Amino acid sequence: MQMKTYDRIVQESLALFNEHGERPITTNHIAAHLGISPGNLYYHFRNKEEIVYQIFRLYLEYMREHLQVPEHRVLEPEDLARYLDAAFAAMWQYRFMFYDLPGLLSRSPQLQDDYHGYVKNELTPILAKAFGEFAAIGFIDVRPTDIIPLATNTWMVVKFWFAFQQTIHPHRPISEETGKQGARQVLALFRPYVQPSFMAVFEEIAARY
Repeated sequence: MQMKTYDRIVQESLALFNEHGERPITTNHIAAHLGISPGNLYYHFRNKEEIVYQIFRLYLEYMREHLQVPEHRVLEPEDLARYLDAAFAAMWQYRFMFYDLPGLLSRSPQLQDDYHGYVKNELTPILAKAFGEFAAIGFIDVRPTDIIPLATNTWMVVKFWFAFQQTIHPHRPISEETGKQGARQVLALFRPYVQPSFMAVFEEIAARY
């Protein structure tokens, strides 16, 4: 089944932004890449910011689907790997958004409000709940007052890892393998908190990356 023009614009814009960055790509570039007229593109989107916002909504859908704490079972150490895989998969798929996140947000008040609302009201509470459950099963030993800082530090590494690598290695291509390096950085944050009885399991998780 042929993809609708609206969806093609979103998907091909995402590919162009990821490859070249968002700033240098114009709506004319997108239309030419798709082989459609600028007028056809403007029929669906008034400007590039609307396209970016729709991509952001897809990112939110992915995060909400994959970064949830199960309601009908207790978390296990294996879930840490599941969260890492999902988080870095999202960062890779939507990486352009995080190369210049402050600039992107400053150009779209709606995007800025929705992004900050998501991080404050959804993402941080989910991470805090997950880390609290890891502590409850004895996987990690962390004080309740340190759970939010640990969640914040984890998110900062995940969010900025690709941009950080691009900055310190400007001539080295960014790849999905780069996400595995980021996962190792997150695990380094966790290692001091892991209880001795779970260290073997933790090392098995770390060995995947």
